[in-house]
Amino acid sequence: MSVVASLGGPSWFKLGDRDLAMHVERTRRLRAGEALSDICNHMRECLGVAAHVLPMSDDPVRTILDTDFGRLAFQDYFVREQCRPRVRAIHFDGAKTARAQRRCIEALTASSLAGVIICPSNPYLSVDPIFAIPGLAAAIRACRAPVIAVTPIVGGKAIKGPTAKIMGELGLACEVATVVRHYDGCIDGFVLDTRDAADEVCFPVSALVTNTVMRTLDDKIGLAGECLAFCDRNPRWRSQKVATT
Repeated sequence: MSVVASLGGPSWFKLGDRDLAMHVERTRRLRAGEALSDICNHMRECLGVAAHVLPMSDDPVRTILDTDFGRLAFQDYFVREQCRPRVRAIHFDGAKTARAQRRCIEALTASSLAGVIICPSNPYLSVDPIFAIPGLAAAIRACRAPVIAVTPIVGGKAIKGPTAKIMGELGLACEVATVVRHYDGCIDGFVLDTRDAADEVCFPVSALVTNTVMRTLDDKIGLAGECLAFCDRNPRWRSQKVATT
């Protein structure tokens, strides 16, 4: 980016050479007419990632934030402004007309599906765009496998990123219960940290209390295993729910 700056170009997108290379190559291939899902699969293979990685849609969807700095695209807010502006509202332009990626729907409707795990990402910036896709949101809600979410809030604070800041700016209490309510109707279980164990009593869904802070690879593997076991212990939550609604 220092070379871009020396040539008079914008140099604020400072996320490192690997990130820039990914963006440049992805943009080149999208402009050449390739589907995003095919690009993701190609990059997955090149990087040696064994798990399949599927985008929510092959159609473009843009995260736009209404802030006290005006309307900002996500990267302008997150990278250029470093999350400083106060957020007033979040929009997902194109989501209403975007089509859910076919292979995502197939995965969610597969009889072999053991569970759906919503990771501890920012519910408002990272997870909501997925639920904003009409067909995908419906498939998640109709999924017969357990759907669980892992808390992004521990001890009243976000593990990383602007989650707590955004919640406060949107008038929401930075509490685990707020996140559970946000996913109301979409999840069957919630994974919360041991530091928030007392909050379990107010949950409308089953809860797993464990260490959710991942500092090492072993922490990540351990939490993933507990989430899978949590799903396995409750294989018929969704089928019972769907059958009675």
